[in-house]
Order: sequence, then C-alpha cells, then structure tokens
Amino acid sequence: MISEEVSTYINTWLDVSRATKGSSDNTIKAYQRDVQDYCAFIAVHTGEAGSDSLRGVYNTDIRAWMANERKQGVTSRTLARKLSAVKSFYRWLARQLEFDPTVVLAAKSPKFQAKLPRPLAEDAAAQVLETVELQSPSDWVGARDMAVVTLLYGCGLRISEALSLTCRDIPLPDSLRIIGKGGKTRIVPVIDAARDAVEHYRTLCPYALTGDGPLFVGVRGGALNPRIIQGAIQNVRHQLGLPASVTPHAMRHSFATHLLNAGGDLRAIQELLGHASLSTTQHYTGVDTARLLDVYKSTHPKA
Repeated sequence: MISEEVSTYINTWLDVSRATKGSSDNTIKAYQRDVQDYCAFIAVHTGEAGSDSLRGVYNTDIRAWMANERKQGVTSRTLARKLSAVKSFYRWLARQLEFDPTVVLAAKSPKFQAKLPRPLAEDAAAQVLETVELQSPSDWVGARDMAVVTLLYGCGLRISEALSLTCRDIPLPDSLRIIGKGGKTRIVPVIDAARDAVEHYRTLCPYALTGDGPLFVGVRGGALNPRIIQGAIQNVRHQLGLPASVTPHAMRHSFATHLLNAGGDLRAIQELLGHASLSTTQHYTGVDTARLLDVYKSTHPKA
C-alpha cells in the first residue's frame, strides 16, 4: 500500500498530465496503475513510507523493482512502458520536492522488438469486409459491423475513433473531424464505400439514431463495446483461416500500407493516421530505407 501523501502526489501529477498534455483517459489510467504499483513496491522494499521512500532510491532499488516485474511475467515492452511512466512522474515530483531524480531517470529501459499488426493482402482485406457482414444472424448487426470495419479500412480510423462517432455525424460528410490520441485533431476524407455502409446500417438499425447519442449501438441500444467488433473480426479470421495478426487495428494498418503501395505520399498518410512523427508512420507501414531511397532517386530533380 502507498501512503496518503504519495497518493496525493500521484493524483496531482495525473491532473497536470491530463491538463497540459491532453492525455486520454486510458493513458491516465495506465499511468496511475503503473506508478502506484512502483510506489507500493518501493515502500515495501525500502521499509519507508511517504515521499522519503521515493527520494532516496538507489540503483539497486530500481533493479529490484524491474526484477520483480520480470518475475511476475511482465514483458520487456510492458516494463519499458512502466519505466517510462515512472520517469515522467519523477521528473514532475523532483520539481515539487527539489531533489535530484538522476538515479531513476538514468535507469536503462529494457530492449524489445517493436511489433505492429501485419497488413492483410488486398484480397484478404476484401474477404474480411464481405464476411463480417454475412456472419451475423441479424441483418442490422451485420450491417453495423460492416460499417465499423469499413471505417477502419476505408478511412484509417482507430476502433475507438470509429465508435466515438455520434448520430450528429450522419449522413457522413465528405470528411470527418476526428479527435485522436492525445486530443489531436485531424481531418479524414470519407470514401463512398464507408458512407454507403454507414447509411445501410442506419436504415436497418432498429433504434433511433438521433442527437448526441452514439452512432454505433449494441443489441440493447447502448454504446457499442469495442470487444464486439474484436470478436466479430476473430470469428471472420477463423472462418477464412487467417492468422491471429488479423485484428481491427490490422485493418487500419492495411489502410496505410495499401495506400502507400498504390503510390500514396508518406506525409499525407501520416496526416490521415494522425501520427505526430513521420518516423512512426514509416515504421508503421514497414517502409525501409532502401525503398525511400528508390522513391528519392525516381522523383528528386537532382537525383
């Protein structure tokens, strides 16, 4: 357990992160869980309560915490995320309590191989779109699932972004104003296939889709849970014999990759995906240096 003092510091830091960085609720919850777990371990490990236990940590304490996380089966990727949250907290806490956080900030993050969902082949993506609608025993549910997946693959939306659309967004315009990770806003063009799929769903939906209510609803009329779409994709995957890497997010990944393969501009794809960094988009779409060099040689006037 952590002391009331430490808990207050954590909550204040989270409030600052939410206000200054625009961190999403999911990010805040992850930060809170990670930092609380760390502080609880340090309190038990050092035998000290309150902020003194945090200010006086040694390299051995940090290593002991990381070893304990490993013992519990935490992966390198997750441990790197936890350490990043702890470092962020310490940067803020050090300014409040005026101490040197170097011991924590200098801790090396575990190395891991970055993994991203593999894109589907274009014909496989088309099969997913066709099958997701047909597998449902209810016409309107099938149309709903088809509409959501079409927004992921046809517009490159995250599943959370697609499910955040409200009834005021219909009929879908030529472009959508999407608020993505970190509260960042981007404009996403809407293709005819996505607009038609959403309109088909609206026609069949037994519930009144009006006002500020969610556009996509569950069988009882409430906001659609993303797990329903994840389950639908999983069923499609099994039916078509596709690998476990086929997920809702893989449809967004496929959107980016297929655009790039068709000659799309990397900067434009960055904007469509809502990535803050071009390097993220480059990694996300699997573009390697050799390919970028080929593009440079074929398009640059001085090459």
